[in-house]
Amino acid sequence: MAELGLPQMSATQWALLAVAAVLVFWMVGAYNRLVALRNGIGAAWQQIDAALNHRAAVLPPLVAALREPLAGEHGALDALQAAQAQAVLAARALAVRPVAVEAAASWVQAEAALVSRASRVLALLDQQPAVRDSPAVAALRQAWREADAQLGFARRLFDAAAQAYNQAARQLPTRWLARVYGFGPAGLVGA
Repeated sequence: MAELGLPQMSATQWALLAVAAVLVFWMVGAYNRLVALRNGIGAAWQQIDAALNHRAAVLPPLVAALREPLAGEHGALDALQAAQAQAVLAARALAVRPVAVEAAASWVQAEAALVSRASRVLALLDQQPAVRDSPAVAALRQAWREADAQLGFARRLFDAAAQAYNQAARQLPTRWLARVYGFGPAGLVGA
């Protein structure tokens, strides 16, 4: 190499260069792993979003079908619709950044309120078997249950993806890299 005008490197310099190369390759690999895991959370959110859209499509016709038979319970039906609107807003906020802990907590809270309101309406419906068993209401009630089951499965997948990401981001020495590149913890949505 000296013949080419390049300085000769000592064994120590070669060793330092090798260590630096390994460190750079590790950093690139760890970064790509965190990005892939974060993208997995986004993909899992898409399944939740599909279940939410399915459920959101069922709610208006169900409430409309129950307005007349449950005329004395318009407050419960209105509360259900308001809770659905809040859950939709919280879901939109979480869809923008599925790894945001605060957005996940807000959506979980909105979902809990919606489930509470829905349970109340379904309990009222159970008190009126003729309405509950009518073909239109029975089909909508079944569609609601299917959407809830689909949502529960999607929430478990989301949490599994978020836990894998969180675990990878907590491991040393990846934890240091996560801090440098701003990979914060992902929120869980519970099932």
